[in-house]
Amino acid sequence: MKTNLYIDGFNLYYRALKDTPFRWLDLQTLAEALFPQDTISQVCYFTALLDARPSDPTQPQRQQTYLRALATLPRVEVHFGTFRSRTKLRPLARPLAGLPTRVQIKDSEEKGSDVNLVTRLLVDGFNGAYRQAVVVSNDSDFASAIRYVRDGLRLRVVVVNPDANNATHRDLERAATYVKRLWKSHLRRSQFPGTLTDAYGTIKKPAGWV
Repeated sequence: MKTNLYIDGFNLYYRALKDTPFRWLDLQTLAEALFPQDTISQVCYFTALLDARPSDPTQPQRQQTYLRALATLPRVEVHFGTFRSRTKLRPLARPLAGLPTRVQIKDSEEKGSDVNLVTRLLVDGFNGAYRQAVVVSNDSDFASAIRYVRDGLRLRVVVVNPDANNATHRDLERAATYVKRLWKSHLRRSQFPGTLTDAYGTIKKPAGWV
C-alpha cells in the first residue's frame, strides 16, 4: 500500500530519542521497519532550527549534522517551522514573604510545525499522494485532521505513538484507523552508519550520541 509518513520531529525527539543512543535515526529505514508490508512513498519530517543556548552552545551544530544526514535519504523531506524567544513575566508557584511574587523567564516556543504537518497531510490526501498516511506523534492537536482524512477522504490513517511510557491520547485513538507503538527495537535497527558522505564531504555522527 502506498504510504506517506508525517513525523512531528520534536514530539518524536522528546518522547523517544532524548538522552538515548538512538538519536542518529534514519527516518527512511524507520518507516520501512514500522511498515514492512507497505510501499513507503514519502517521509515528511517537521522541525525547526535550534538556537545556541548557554547550557548547550553546540546544539545547532549537532542538528545541522543530523539534517545533512537526512538530506542523503531520497524519500525524506524536511519542513521547517520557527522558534520564537521572548521574555515573560510569570507568577511564582510558592511566593516567599517579602520577595517579588512574579519573575521574568526566557521562553522559547516552536511555531508552525504543527500547522505545516496538518496542511501537508490534508493536501497530500486531496491530491491522492497516498492510500495510507502515518502520523508519528502523540499530540492530540492532530486528531481533527486525522479524523477528516479517515472519514472525509476515506483513506487509512495510522497514528504511531513514539512514547513508550504513556498511552496513546484518547482523541488520537478515536480519530485514527488504528494505532501502533514505536519501540526501542524499531529505533535500534534504524540507525545511520557512524559515517556518511554527501556532495560536501563526510558526515560523522555527533560526539556524545552513543
